[in-house]
Amino acid sequence: MHTPHRESLEPVHVAALYRFARFENCADLRAPLEALCRENGIRGTLLLAAEGINGTIAGPAGGIAKVLEHIRALPDCADLDVKLSSASTMPFHRLKVRLKREIVTMGEPDIDPRASVGTYVEAQEWNALISDPDTIVIDTRNDYEVAVGTFEGAIDPKTASFRDFPEWFRREREKLLGAGKPPKVAMFCTGGIRCEKSTAFLKQEGIEDVFHLKGGILKYLETVPEENSLWRGECFVFDQRVTIGHGLVEGSHTLCHACRRPVSAEDAASPLYEEGVSCPACHSERTDEQRASYRERHRQEKLAAAKGHAHVGAVRIERTEDSAD
Repeated sequence: MHTPHRESLEPVHVAALYRFARFENCADLRAPLEALCRENGIRGTLLLAAEGINGTIAGPAGGIAKVLEHIRALPDCADLDVKLSSASTMPFHRLKVRLKREIVTMGEPDIDPRASVGTYVEAQEWNALISDPDTIVIDTRNDYEVAVGTFEGAIDPKTASFRDFPEWFRREREKLLGAGKPPKVAMFCTGGIRCEKSTAFLKQEGIEDVFHLKGGILKYLETVPEENSLWRGECFVFDQRVTIGHGLVEGSHTLCHACRRPVSAEDAASPLYEEGVSCPACHSERTDEQRASYRERHRQEKLAAAKGHAHVGAVRIERTEDSAD
């Protein structure tokens, strides 16, 4: 009789983590970390760079605990920032431990969040800050993330990539800050890592009253009751759950496997939506030939799934916060 794989019998724990730290030779850290993850049934993505570590991983509780213990033992990682949640099924297909130039890609080589960042604001204090008329609130995430949900009154830079943020701010600075006394600037992102860099960037640009949401949207949705919340919509996450809501419960969006953008129920009802092939956001970005290729890939994926296999060409969303950059 067939015995189910062990991972299907345990709840799936998800850990979104990051830490800006100084790694003298991050290449030496990669192999032991990858081996430990594999030994403990962990999947997801971890990025290592000279400036630290970033990633999201999933697996059994014991395995997650061992990996987090290992990472906290790395240089200057005792205070690793971790957001824990759960998923109904394994949200990643495989494990990737990669070496990168930056753990979140901004493309500003002189920015060092270890040297100077904005003031951290706890989730419970965030509502008061962003409700202050002397505060401007900026969503530092990408346009497709903002479209799914954001804080009431937040400014959407409409950036396609985090590396577009510096240019956007420099272009819009005068309009945002005005000529008089500069307002307070409050910024937020999914887990906090992009705000570490964006607040450090604004500080370097001479902006003093800069604040960011500690733990990001994930911490806010976990700790602030929905009846008191200023969050509107759902939060895009970089795994197969696609979106989450208050209490970190899985959201209502699915994923377009052509462009990896979130798909709402309204999007799915559009004549431009075809499962595995296109959605309203990407239909005009693809040729008929590309859509025909996606259609065949989707057919092969469904055949493989019916046989209990993962198709090698399956589009995945195993990414971290900067992966669209």
